[in-house]
Amino acid sequence: MSIKVQSVRGMNDLLPSETHWWQAMERAIHHVAAIYGYEEIRLPLLERTELFKRSIGEETDIVEKEMYTFLDNRGDSLTLRPEATASCVRACIQHGLINRSKARLWYMGPMFRYERPQKGRYRQFHQFGIEAFGWTTPDIDAEIILVAHALWQQLNIAEHAQLEINSIGTPEARQRFRADLVSYFGNYRDSLDQDSQRRLVTNPLRILDSKNPNMQEIIEEAPVMTDYLDSESAARFDRLCNLLASQDIGFTINHRLVRGLDYYTDTVFEWTTNLLGAQNAICGGGRYDGLVELLGGGPIPGAGFAMGLERLIEVLRQSNYDAELARPQVYVCTLGSDAEVEGLNLAQELRAEGIRTTVHCGGGKLSQQLKNADRASAVLGVIIGADEITSRTAIVKSLRTDAEQQSVVRSEIVETIQGMLHSKQ
Repeated sequence: MSIKVQSVRGMNDLLPSETHWWQAMERAIHHVAAIYGYEEIRLPLLERTELFKRSIGEETDIVEKEMYTFLDNRGDSLTLRPEATASCVRACIQHGLINRSKARLWYMGPMFRYERPQKGRYRQFHQFGIEAFGWTTPDIDAEIILVAHALWQQLNIAEHAQLEINSIGTPEARQRFRADLVSYFGNYRDSLDQDSQRRLVTNPLRILDSKNPNMQEIIEEAPVMTDYLDSESAARFDRLCNLLASQDIGFTINHRLVRGLDYYTDTVFEWTTNLLGAQNAICGGGRYDGLVELLGGGPIPGAGFAMGLERLIEVLRQSNYDAELARPQVYVCTLGSDAEVEGLNLAQELRAEGIRTTVHCGGGKLSQQLKNADRASAVLGVIIGADEITSRTAIVKSLRTDAEQQSVVRSEIVETIQGMLHSKQ
């Protein structure tokens, strides 16, 4: 007896019963990106490991514990991308996209991190992200936040999304802040959980991001990053707050908000939701003004965000979003070889008019074909048999109402079906 081959843990199939959610979400993403003037870029899944170590930071959780890294046949170290900002920057530098001009870009696709799979969080997961290169002013920070807000509106979940913002200042300011954090948390070392004790040495800012309820009182009394901002960073943050307020974007200033990647500077933000429990973040981003230069480009500023699409799908489910099923509108049943030919001809005419049409294949009794049509959730059934071939007609049957079926002459079938489908919208 052969052994069934199973999928890799944390790398899930998206079945036809689920993909209509993804299609609805992807349509909304394409629409919002286009109306804000962002152009799509498609990036490879594999990159040189060095790219992520240099950009994300060797002492981050992603690089230390979560990357899928291996040696290829030549001995080069390659990594499945754990995020796409670094890949986007690499592509822009390599192809000269931002040497002499600004750029607004977006991407969507799978990312890979080796972590414990849980609901909405998998080892292969998907992100939508945008990146804006070349602007130093906080108006671009406001714009990328507005893009996310526009997507929430497009998906009818704006009431379930809350914005938190903070400024983590310049690298120099963060060094001063880091030193004081180490000193402060060092006084409570025995009260820190194991993860935070490790971060005290490697990345103390991430302690502020801990969700451990036993540490919240200690974290609440820790130094605040905004007290370390220089005048330029403080002015930038104030301007961002004013721009968001001018667009009626509600937000909370969260002094404990940090990002898990080393390349962020100044503005950071996170969109959270009240529909997912403790793992409530659905979008995060900010500025990364030194990343392009770090990866070999010029001193070109950048800003952007990434959102986890599995979590976004779960928000849509919880909010009762109406994701239209891509089911057939018409199911054509045929009886006999001549009817099969006529059924194919009719189906092609309906498809040419944009009507989703399935033709029954494999023969069989009419009762079974109609059961299949019902299982497919088709709106209308079309029946063609020997009598219909002779009379140049077809029977059109409503599968979702008690309306009487009708015999329609062949030349009027397409128009009749269009009218019946229109009346049901």
